[in-house]
Amino acid sequence: MKAAVLYGKEDLRLEERPIPQINDNEVLVKVKSAAICGTDVRMFRNGADGIDEAHPLIIGHELAGDIEKVGSNVAFYRPGMRVAIAPNMGCGICEDCIRGNSHMCREYRALGISLDGGFAEYVKIPEIAVRSGCIIPMENHVSYAEAALSEPLSCVYNGISQCRIKPGDFVLVVGAGPIGIMHCMMAKMSGAAKVIINDVSQERLDYCTSLQPYLIPVSENVEEEIKRLTNGHGADVVITACPVPSVQQAALRMAANYGRVCFFGGIPKDREEVPLNSNMIHYKQLIVTGSTRASLYQFKQALGFVSAGIIDVKKLITAEFPIDDIEKGFSCAIGAKGMKNLINF
Repeated sequence: MKAAVLYGKEDLRLEERPIPQINDNEVLVKVKSAAICGTDVRMFRNGADGIDEAHPLIIGHELAGDIEKVGSNVAFYRPGMRVAIAPNMGCGICEDCIRGNSHMCREYRALGISLDGGFAEYVKIPEIAVRSGCIIPMENHVSYAEAALSEPLSCVYNGISQCRIKPGDFVLVVGAGPIGIMHCMMAKMSGAAKVIINDVSQERLDYCTSLQPYLIPVSENVEEEIKRLTNGHGADVVITACPVPSVQQAALRMAANYGRVCFFGGIPKDREEVPLNSNMIHYKQLIVTGSTRASLYQFKQALGFVSAGIIDVKKLITAEFPIDDIEKGFSCAIGAKGMKNLINF
């Protein structure tokens, strides 16, 4: 099979690899579509722990396809099933896993992050992932590309769930990339009265508003504009969908009394200590939270939103490439061209 293998910083190679062999408790999936994520870009540009010349990894964790083979001990699943794959798996027995939050497990592993992933014609689904329910059948009308995008959508749903958006809320999303616009779509779905999106790129803002006309774009004088757009109230919910420390600081200033702030975008290691004005949290009675990854149930819910047509992720697909052109796909993602870039098989 063809596979895109990461050997280290800026060293992604297209190779011929043997099709993975499965045991009696595993499942083999023929990948049909895999999306390039910001995490894939960071791994490519910066390298990743545990990945080097001696320990290469097939990356890609947003994927969907058809079941090719099932082990003799595997129940329910059968060859030919169209499935989306939730990439995160835990140990299955710790407190986080028992609570349904295997994505928070201290022994957490993921396809495309620590195990061979979806930028390949076939991917092996380990026993723990099979038993945990990481393989999720999908409706026939849902495309493989849409199902692949259920993974980032589920992470966004996790973040939105921390904020408890109520009908009539004013919501500010900072960052007009694929994750940012997904947050906007989720906020609207949750009943937000106004969804304001901020980014330094006017091109990005224009593109987002062309996809979602209800969005209110703001590029300059953000704090003043938030006051004006909310009649001095402030944003009930602020979501930072970008890796910028100053945005996290500003989020507290732009939040209304009793506001909820979600730090969704992670900060680079060399800048992760961010000074915050705790008096704002104190006197405004703010709730400041964060989110990472998504639970299996949130993944299934996100796929359900896509299947029901509540969230139209097709609008976010701006380029599709065969595996042979994966370098072009990464070039688009690195250059922030469009929104989501898909690798199709």
